[in-house]
Amino acid sequence: MAPKQISTRIPAPDLVRDGLRASILAGAFEAGHQLRQDEVAEQFGTSRIPVREALRQLESEGLVIFHPNKGAVVRGLSLEDVLEMLDIRVALETRALKLAIPNMAVEDLDTAQETLDRYDETSDPESWGEMNWRFHWTLYAPCNKPKLLAMIEANYGHVNRFTRAQVSLATGKARPQKEHHELLEFCREGKVQQAVDLLERHIEQTQKSVRASSRRMEAAR
Repeated sequence: MAPKQISTRIPAPDLVRDGLRASILAGAFEAGHQLRQDEVAEQFGTSRIPVREALRQLESEGLVIFHPNKGAVVRGLSLEDVLEMLDIRVALETRALKLAIPNMAVEDLDTAQETLDRYDETSDPESWGEMNWRFHWTLYAPCNKPKLLAMIEANYGHVNRFTRAQVSLATGKARPQKEHHELLEFCREGKVQQAVDLLERHIEQTQKSVRASSRRMEAAR
């Protein structure tokens, strides 16, 4: 008898969940956008049952909220939500960096440098967020803590929905990039505490930029 093949087919609820999550985090849907189950089912080629399960999972992740009359809609974030998530960024990411630096290989440092070089050459603000995430992720990955990294990725995705446009356009890239280069140099030299302290200040500056952006938006109304 031929050996049984292990199915690698992704379950329908997971497929729908992952697809919707990626779209929401990428900003494809505005806050309050209604996710109609029949339309989502047609998009992914499934019945409505896996769509309902996927939406419930996204609700538990804080990306979707159910309203009595509208069903599932994309959840918005308040200013206070984002500021708290940035506090969470400090806690999670400084821990990951502290654990990662002793494990960094030359290849990790080279990849981070290549990302910064591309970031320096990129003038399109729309791509800065992706470059920023790629650089930070490269520094954290050597911590070898899958659960910690998953928490960092999920939290960053939430925050990036709010900060993508406001902060990039408000701050430009000169200051963040200067800090990125300094951070990478500390990592090269194995200066763990200096790197952790700089990363904390780096994220706290994002908090200040978010508050400033919010004040400007309020004044413009």
